Amino acid sequence: MKKLLLHSCCGPCSTQVIDVLKGEYDITIYYYNPNIDSEEEYLLRLSEQKRYCKEVGINVIEDGHFPDEFLSKVKGLEGEVEGGARCSICFKIRLEKTAEKAKELGIDLFGTTLTVSPHKNSQIINAIGKAIAEKTGQEYLEGNYKKQDGYKRSIEFSKKYNLYRQNYCGCIFAKGVKG
Repeated sequence: MKKLLLHSCCGPCSTQVIDVLKGEYDITIYYYNPNIDSEEEYLLRLSEQKRYCKEVGINVIEDGHFPDEFLSKVKGLEGEVEGGARCSICFKIRLEKTAEKAKELGIDLFGTTLTVSPHKNSQIINAIGKAIAEKTGQEYLEGNYKKQDGYKRSIEFSKKYNLYRQNYCGCIFAKGVKG
């Protein structure tokens, strides 16, 4: 079975994606999300990610919380609308780090759970992932996991496993805006 390093934004979003991919890939979750605004929120989401993955037998790698990295890269874009240039930079930060970690671990394939959200543009995320793959010589697993009621299924899984479901992406600029 081919190994996959799967970036996860949170436990709830990973549920559906893991369910879809677990029969095809040997999945390791990579939890790297410098966009999350507070340490408390970051640790709560990480805890839920680990708890869910333990339930389903998936390993989790976490590389720490570095919000200053995110803030420095989106400086000047604080007023952007949700889904704009700031979000694209955020996707790029996380996917570049995922590709880097995959290479370090000797895993050729990387992907992300980000496309399960109806608030995230799968075409933009996949274009960024493919560009990074081309640059690094790795393979990006393109996906649009919101299809076929994917987001709805992630909500059902979250209820089944009693997972904390946040109501924003984690970014301080999106707080109060769903995404």
